[in-house]
Amino acid sequence: MDHQSTRGLQQFKNFVGIKFQLYNSLFTSLPFHRIEKTGILLSLLLNNCEEGYKHKLSPTQIIEEFFEKHTIYQKDQDRCDLLFRFIQYVERQVVLFDALEDASFREVQDMNGIGTLKYLESEVIQEGAQDRLAEKLRNFSIRMVLTAHPTQFYPGSVLGIINDLSKALADNNTSQINMYLQQLGKTPFFKKQKPTPYDEAISLVWYLENVFYPAAGRIVSFLKNQFPQAVPDNNPIITMGFWPGGDRDGNPFVTADTTMKVADLLRGSIIKCYYLDVRRLKRRLTFKGIDTILAELEKQLYDNIFIPGQRTALTKQGILGELYKIKEILTYQHNGLFQHLVESLINKIQVFGLHFASLDVRQESTVHNTVLEAIASKEKLLPGNYASLPAAEKIKLLTNISGSANAELYEGVIKDTLQSITAIRNIQEYNGPEGSNRYIISQCNSALNLMEVFGLFLLSGWSKDTLDIDIVPLFETIDDLQGAAEIMESLYKNDVYSQHLKRRNKRQTIMLGFSDGTKDGGYLMANWSIYKAKEELTSVSRNYGIDVVFFDGRGGPPARGGGKTHKFYASMGNNISNEEIQLTIQGQTVSSNFGTVDSAQFNIEQLLNAGISNHLFSAREKTLQQEDEVLLKELADESLKAYIQLKNHPDFLNYLSHISPLKFYSETNIGSRPAKRGSSSKLALKDLRAIPFVGAWSQLKQNVTGYYGVGMALQALDKSGKLPAIKQLYKNSQFFKTLIDNCEMAMKKCFFPLTEYLSNDARYGEIWNMIFHEYELTKKYIFQLSGKSELMFDYPVEQLSIQTRERIVLPLTTIQQYAMTRIRQLEEQQAPAGHKEIFEKLVIRCSFGIINAGRNSA
Repeated sequence: MDHQSTRGLQQFKNFVGIKFQLYNSLFTSLPFHRIEKTGILLSLLLNNCEEGYKHKLSPTQIIEEFFEKHTIYQKDQDRCDLLFRFIQYVERQVVLFDALEDASFREVQDMNGIGTLKYLESEVIQEGAQDRLAEKLRNFSIRMVLTAHPTQFYPGSVLGIINDLSKALADNNTSQINMYLQQLGKTPFFKKQKPTPYDEAISLVWYLENVFYPAAGRIVSFLKNQFPQAVPDNNPIITMGFWPGGDRDGNPFVTADTTMKVADLLRGSIIKCYYLDVRRLKRRLTFKGIDTILAELEKQLYDNIFIPGQRTALTKQGILGELYKIKEILTYQHNGLFQHLVESLINKIQVFGLHFASLDVRQESTVHNTVLEAIASKEKLLPGNYASLPAAEKIKLLTNISGSANAELYEGVIKDTLQSITAIRNIQEYNGPEGSNRYIISQCNSALNLMEVFGLFLLSGWSKDTLDIDIVPLFETIDDLQGAAEIMESLYKNDVYSQHLKRRNKRQTIMLGFSDGTKDGGYLMANWSIYKAKEELTSVSRNYGIDVVFFDGRGGPPARGGGKTHKFYASMGNNISNEEIQLTIQGQTVSSNFGTVDSAQFNIEQLLNAGISNHLFSAREKTLQQEDEVLLKELADESLKAYIQLKNHPDFLNYLSHISPLKFYSETNIGSRPAKRGSSSKLALKDLRAIPFVGAWSQLKQNVTGYYGVGMALQALDKSGKLPAIKQLYKNSQFFKTLIDNCEMAMKKCFFPLTEYLSNDARYGEIWNMIFHEYELTKKYIFQLSGKSELMFDYPVEQLSIQTRERIVLPLTTIQQYAMTRIRQLEEQQAPAGHKEIFEKLVIRCSFGIINAGRNSA
C-alpha cells in the first residue's frame, strides 16, 4: 500500500468511520415515535444477521428467530410495522454515511495527486511539453451528459438535506447536524407518484447550477492561469449535455412541448447564475466607468429571467463584449484589481453560453421508419410504395427529398417525432446553436437508420446546406457493435452524407452503449466488443479523413460501463480516437461522483487528465499489441460461451422474477421511464431495460453482470497453458487491469450467504450454484493475477467504504429476501392478492436503502 493510500485510509477512519459511530448515536435520541427502541432492536437484528449467516441460516430463519427472541409480536401486521421502521432507520443511516463521505472528500482524497490538473501541470513543466499541451487543447474537450436514467433513489428533498448535512458535518456544527437529522427523520423517501420528465430536468438542473457551474469555472480558470497560451477561447474544454426532456426512447411521457420547456429551463437557469455573479462583481467593481456597464448588464439579465417577452434580447457574444470592456478598463486604469473575478465569469460564459447544457434528442430507430411510412401513405412527399422498397432505394429517396411534412395530419409518436425536430430549430434560435444540435438513434443497426433521420430533417424545413445537426448512431448489442464499422463506411461513401460531414467540420460522433452490451453478451465480451468497435471505427474514419468522436453510454456500476471510468480513458492507445471524451453521467452517479463541488472538480480533473496525459506522454506504450488482442478475444469468446449458457438456462428469467425484486422496480417511482420496452406483460430479456436488470442482481448481492464468465474464461485459457501470458497482460495493459479492477468492485459488493438457502432448492438450486461457482472461480483467478488475497486490495478507502455500507444495509437485504420468500409462499398457496401486498411494499421500500448504499448499483 503506497503512502497516499495509507494516509487516505487513516483520514477516512477519522473523518468518516469514527464520526459515523458518533452521529449515529444521535438517531436514538431523536424525539420520534418509539425511535429509541427501534435503534436498539435494529442493532440486535444486525447482530442476528451476522451470526445467522455464519451458521448458514436463511433470511426467513433469521427474521423469525429475531421476532421470537427479542419481541412479543406474533401477527404479520405488527411484525411488518417494525420492519418498516427498521427500513426508515437504515435509510437515514445511509444518508448520514453519504453526507460524511461528501464532507470529508477533500481530507481523504489527494486533490493535488496523480490524475489531478495540479499533477498534470508538474508533469508538463518537467517534460517541457507546453507546446504539445497547447496543440492537444486546440480540439480536446470532455462532454458530460446528464441523463434521467432511473437509478437515483433519493428524492430531491433528501438530496438537499445530504448537501446541507455534509456542510454542517465539515464544520462540526453539532446543533445544525442534530437539526438536519431531525428533518431527515420526518422527510419521506418514497415518492407516491412517478416524476414527470420535467421534474427530472429540475432535479438535474440543481446540479448544473450548484455543482458543475462552479466546478467547471474553477477548472478552466486554473488551466488558463497556469497555461495562458494553451487554452483557446473557441474551445471551452468542458461542455455539458442533457437528456431529460429530450430522450424519448421508450418514454412516452416526453413530448415536443416537454423538450421546449426544458430548453427554456436551462436557459433561464444559466442566466440566473450569470445574474448572481454579476451582482457579486458589483460589490467589488465599484469603479467609475465600470459600475454603469455592470448595472446595464445586470438589468439585461434580470429582464431575461423575470420579464416575459424579453428573452431574445441577449446573446453570449453580447455579454462577453461587455465583460471584455470591463477587463480592459481594469487593466489600464486600475492595475488589474479584481481582474481575476471578471476572467472567472468570462470563462464560465465561454463554457455554458446561453444554453447551460446541450439538449440531446434521442429516439429508437424503428420509430423513424414508422413516421416515414405514415408520411408516404398520407402525403405525396414520398412514393406510396415506400415501405416495400429496398434499403438502397430508400436512402436515395431520403437524400434528395424536398417539401415539408405537416405534423398536424398525424397523432401520437408520429406527430411528436416531427414536432421534436421542429423544436430543435426553435431551441437553437433562443439558446444558441449549441442549445440542441444532436439527434441520437438508439438500437441503430443499419446505414438506412441514419439516413431516415437525415430525411426527416429535410422534411421538417432544413435543407442539405443548412443542416447544422450531428446525427449520432447508438450501437448497443454485440452484433450491432461488430457491424458498426461497415455501417459507417457505407455512409462515408455516400456523397450526400459525406458533404453533410464536411459542413460539420469532418467530425462524426458515434455513441456506444455499455449496458445493453453487457446484458446481451456478459461483462468481458461487452467491453471487448466496444474496444474493438472503437478500434475499427477509428481506422475506417481515418481512412476517409473523418475525426470520429466516441460518446460512451456509461452507467454507475462496472456492468454498465461505470466504476473506474477515467482509467479506461487513460488506457486507450493510438489506435483509438481520443479527440474528445464524451460520456453519460446517470442518476445515482451524478450525486455520488459529482454531488459536491470538490468531488465534481476531482472527478472532472481525472477525466481531463486521462485524455490529455494519455496523448502527451504515453499513448504509444498503451496500444495493445497483436498478441494481446488475440488473447483478449479468446477470453471474450470463452466468457460469452459461459454467459450464454447461464442466460439460456430455462429458469434464468424465473430466478430473476421470483428471487430478485426485478418485477417491483417500476413501482419505486424513481423515474418517468417504464422499466421495459414494449407493452407485453410477459418478461422477455430483449425488452428488459438494462438498469432494472443490473439493479436486480445488485440487490440480490450476486452482481452477475460484473464478473460472470471471467472465471471460466481464465480457466479455459489456463488449461491451454496461457495463464503466464495473461499474467503478463495484466501487468502490462492498463485496459485489461482496469477491466479486472472493476470486476473486483462488482464482486466486493456480493454476499452469497444472503441467498445460500437456495443452494439446495429443487427449482433454483442449480442456477444459484452455477453463479456461486463462477464467483469463487473468478475470485481464485483474480488473486492469481493480482498476487493479492483480498478483493480491491489496492483501493483500501473504497474497500472500507463498501464494507461499511454493506454492513449498514445487511438488515435491509435480509428483510427484502424474507419478504420475497413470503410472497413466493403465498403465491404457491394461491392466497388472496391482498395478503401479499404488505410484503410487496416491504420489497419496494428495501430497494431504496440497498441501492442508495451501493452508490453505483444500477
